[in-house]
Amino acid sequence: MASDKLLDTLYQKVANDEDARTCTDISDAACREVPGNFFRIISANTLTKIGDLLINPKTVLAWLIGAVGAPASLAGLLVPIRESGSLIPQLMIGALVRRYPVRKGFWVLGAALQGVAVLGMAAVVWWLDGLQAGLGVIGLLVLFSISRGFCSVAMKDVQGKCIPKSRRGRLTGLSATLSGALTFALTLLLFRGDSDPSMLFYSALLAGAGVAWLVAALVFWRVDEYPGASEGGSNALKEAWASLSLLKTDRPFRRFVLARALLMASSLASPFLVLLAQDQSELALMLGSFVLASSLASAVSATVWGYMADSSSRAVMIRGGALAALVCLGAGGLSLSGWQPDGVHWFYPGAFFVLAIAHAGVRIGRKTYMVDMAGGTKRTDYTAVSNTVIGVLLLVVGVFSAAVATLGNDWALVVLGGMGAAGVLCAISLKTV
Repeated sequence: MASDKLLDTLYQKVANDEDARTCTDISDAACREVPGNFFRIISANTLTKIGDLLINPKTVLAWLIGAVGAPASLAGLLVPIRESGSLIPQLMIGALVRRYPVRKGFWVLGAALQGVAVLGMAAVVWWLDGLQAGLGVIGLLVLFSISRGFCSVAMKDVQGKCIPKSRRGRLTGLSATLSGALTFALTLLLFRGDSDPSMLFYSALLAGAGVAWLVAALVFWRVDEYPGASEGGSNALKEAWASLSLLKTDRPFRRFVLARALLMASSLASPFLVLLAQDQSELALMLGSFVLASSLASAVSATVWGYMADSSSRAVMIRGGALAALVCLGAGGLSLSGWQPDGVHWFYPGAFFVLAIAHAGVRIGRKTYMVDMAGGTKRTDYTAVSNTVIGVLLLVVGVFSAAVATLGNDWALVVLGGMGAAGVLCAISLKTV
């Protein structure tokens, strides 16, 4: 077909493959489907990342809580629910998914449920207000986050079976770059005005995000996945607890989880950098700059990180983590010294931009490392165990960093910068995969 030939041609340009020599860790049958699968996965990822922008809990949902007249305290629940709610259940989800030789259906299910949850949010903010609307958004966000766990577990396994090892980093990078460029354009379009958005605007925004996830589910359903290894008993909880033994028996995996836990400082630091800017300026004048900086950082850096990860995902984790630690220690240290930049409207969004680039490197590096370090059923176990542990630690470290922030947002940045530096040292000790 003409479309298949076009995908083959585009893939050759992206992957620079002259033959099937790169398919050393997937079957010959799966290798023949790589070009089509490569772009289907990128398309599905791009759609979900656009949806993520449209319901970003740090911006859109936080504004929405205030816009519907719900208690401001509910806004503090958004980020923990969004992150930990999708990670903690993955131990159970992984025990379920690993029983099935074909697992793309779990990603499709997760994406469809996320779309339904977001469409429900659109209805809630249109029909309800006050506390009822706020609680409705929170409840649907719980469903959204749990559904996201299915996508996280299934994606790494499907990608590991459908895309050769030396091409996974650039797939992740290209997906992030494309979505970053599109979300940058959407941000300029949607937030170009200086007036408060109406309820119709919020409902349409959420409805658009919900449709993006539903379309992504349809695209991913067309991925050609061949059966792989499967095992598991009749008791998912028993299998889940058994998987935890990997932290005790598998030293390389345990060290990776420790490095990932310490490097999550790159994501936890972002709100404190925004709050530090708020302390020294009017956040309303800078909010658009922060949203644009985040999208632009992904667009300009993710593909570079992705290609680098194909050579050494460990090196990408180290470089991204080091850059994030430097930004946190630098911004926090300068604030503690009493220095205030003259161009505050440029300095903090600029620092946020660099931090977002660093976080993109950490994220792409550790995702690629995770997929490359294991095969078969073990890949699903690694994903489920590490994500569940990280989900719990996110809550713990989040509470700790919030407590430190009572001394000042600059102190929180310094502490997280030190945590990131420790993560770099831990990542240096990892084996190259």
